[in-house]
Amino acid sequence: MSAESMPEPIPQTGAQEPGRGGRGRRRKPRSTGRKALLATAWTAAGVLVLGGAGAGYLYFKLNGNLHSVDINQVLGKDRPTKIDNGSENILVLGSDTRAGTNKKLGGGTDDGSARSDTAMIVHVYEGHKKASVVSIPRDTLVDRPACTDTKGTTHPAANAVMFNEAYSTGGATCAVKSVEALTGIRMDHYLEVDFAGFQKLIDDLGGVPVTTTRAIADPQSHLDLKAGTHTLDGQQALGLVRTRHGVGDGSDLGRIQLQQAFVKALLGQVKNVGVFSDPKKLYDLADTATKAVTTDSDLGSVNSLVDFADGLKGIDARHMTMVTMPVRYDPANPNRVLLEKSKARLVWDALRNDRPIPASAKGTATGEAGGVVSG
Repeated sequence: MSAESMPEPIPQTGAQEPGRGGRGRRRKPRSTGRKALLATAWTAAGVLVLGGAGAGYLYFKLNGNLHSVDINQVLGKDRPTKIDNGSENILVLGSDTRAGTNKKLGGGTDDGSARSDTAMIVHVYEGHKKASVVSIPRDTLVDRPACTDTKGTTHPAANAVMFNEAYSTGGATCAVKSVEALTGIRMDHYLEVDFAGFQKLIDDLGGVPVTTTRAIADPQSHLDLKAGTHTLDGQQALGLVRTRHGVGDGSDLGRIQLQQAFVKALLGQVKNVGVFSDPKKLYDLADTATKAVTTDSDLGSVNSLVDFADGLKGIDARHMTMVTMPVRYDPANPNRVLLEKSKARLVWDALRNDRPIPASAKGTATGEAGGVVSG
């Protein structure tokens, strides 16, 4: 998108498989400090296409908001082969560091650590007209490979640990390496968004309309919705994508189902918000989006992020398939899930070969919150 096509700048407003088969229920409650954040970095990038990366000081202001991680340099060449057919794989994470504003939103103790309780692999097919999104449950027990973080510290491999332990151990680079080891697929890009950025983005959009088929009440995520149609503000949206106990079987899998439904509603709202007619809203959205995301170094400038997002703008909810990585409940621990290896292999093979995910790639654990929320 050229500078000539941008609106005039406006004044700154500030701003391995442990265990054996079986099915169980998750019963042990988690603190709000462990609640998940919906990763909406893809939508944030899309906002930049709508809002543009204008000329002059506005460009430099937005560019200065961005944070990036040089994942390629840290991981080196010991990675899956890059498939160069025009398709792309993006690891999207939601982070819940307990520092600063996020402490209030996420709850829990500011212990200096950060967690990633939401992870999605976004596969954009050749031609960039459709996409598949695979959610990885944070509670999945995996074998984490040895990894090096951006400070040069090497962390030894670990067996049968929760998936989200990779991020809390070694940050973005360790998360990417763990996903590539799990899937055998190279991640072309990395996008991360935090609690505060998510909430403010929803508020700047003017809320997101959703319909619930039943009441959802969860004091742990501060959510109380009656059955019906609602326009969720940022706090309500954050509560919806974090809730575990308000609906379904109380598992992380049910929360993922709610998150997936909300992502579709959010994408619809981004397209319908009409920012071109409201320069201030345009600026606020672009400012919030660039502050909210951390990217890989290849996307670490506004121009690069806009070019990337421009290739996604033709994909809407109708052309997006959202699934959860096939898993089953761990009979030894109802608060964990185990990878369904044969079914997961169907998913990874499909993405690696740029094909649709087959219907047969379905896990035995669901979460039982499907259909509760729609856009």
